[in-house]
Amino acid sequence: NCGVTLDSTGVLAKYNVRVLGTPVSTIAITEDRELFRDALLQIHEHCAQSAPATTVDEAVKAAASIGYPVMIRAAFTLGGQGSGIVYDEEELKAKVRTALAVAPQVLVEQSVKGWKEIEYEVVRDIYDNCLTVCNMENFDPMGVHTGESIVVAPSQTLSNDEYHMLRTAAVRIIRHLGVVGECNIQYGLCPVSKRYVVIEVNARLSRSSALASKATGYPLAHVAAKLALGKGLHEITNGVTKTTPACFEPSLDYIVCKMPRWDLNKFNLVSNDIGSMMKSVGEVMAIGRTFEEVIQKALRMVDPSYLGFRTSAGILRSKTIDGEWDYKEEIKNPTPQRIWAICEALHAGMTVDEIHGLSAINKWFLYK
Repeated sequence: NCGVTLDSTGVLAKYNVRVLGTPVSTIAITEDRELFRDALLQIHEHCAQSAPATTVDEAVKAAASIGYPVMIRAAFTLGGQGSGIVYDEEELKAKVRTALAVAPQVLVEQSVKGWKEIEYEVVRDIYDNCLTVCNMENFDPMGVHTGESIVVAPSQTLSNDEYHMLRTAAVRIIRHLGVVGECNIQYGLCPVSKRYVVIEVNARLSRSSALASKATGYPLAHVAAKLALGKGLHEITNGVTKTTPACFEPSLDYIVCKMPRWDLNKFNLVSNDIGSMMKSVGEVMAIGRTFEEVIQKALRMVDPSYLGFRTSAGILRSKTIDGEWDYKEEIKNPTPQRIWAICEALHAGMTVDEIHGLSAINKWFLYK
């Protein structure tokens, strides 16, 4: 935000400061929700019905036109700050006031809660060579921030057609925006059709980039720095393998799982619910041959007191009824204990279809 402001006010030009890599204009487009939507429409890419707003009244009018529930997204913020799904006008006014306190603009967007959330890491050089390094899939559907969700790489539930459809769109979008270096693009994908919407593009390294680098052995930060200096992908050697060039897409014969960690009980007056605004304080990564293996490894690493995917008296049960754990409520409205609530539900005899109906988590993960 500071860099964009320095450019727009002429400070960088005054002191003859050259910005390497992705142009400032591209960064401004990806951070400004209205400009980003317009850029996607120029190349006929799919985005959710939306409208920008800079006041509460504008947001109310936009929501009335789109129809509730709607997603509120704050521009120029990190970690989903100020964002969230609202179901009526009263909730919308409160959320927009909060968002406008930290951002100059919000986007009122049609909600795609329950859709799959897919992410691609993309690199591009000044010669327009563009490739996808890694694709990732969230265990939790849309409505839960990527930083709050269990994430697997590579994606596990996409068909070959869906994978290449989203990959082709990613390359087309990044080339149109003019990113030079590394970026990631996030999609919402309808689980019962091939309809998708582009959620956002981060024209920079992010937390997901760190995961992708470790998962694939492709040093994204190193490659991005070289690309910003004007080198082509064919001119850069992979610093991990020491032999392969950077102009290739890694192929994984294993699966990686990222598991977030929360410490909400250490803070006063903090809601235990998780959603589109990030609250996790860290994460672990597990590598294995199967989803079952990596989920067990990740659960054990995230807290030494956990023995894996099993019911345990040591789990903090935030939602109770008459002293009994209301695990169905934790599945429906996620908290950090959602994975344990799913375990409890399975032990109690709930079917995969019932758990899917409450959570919209893909049945493939639940069957595993």
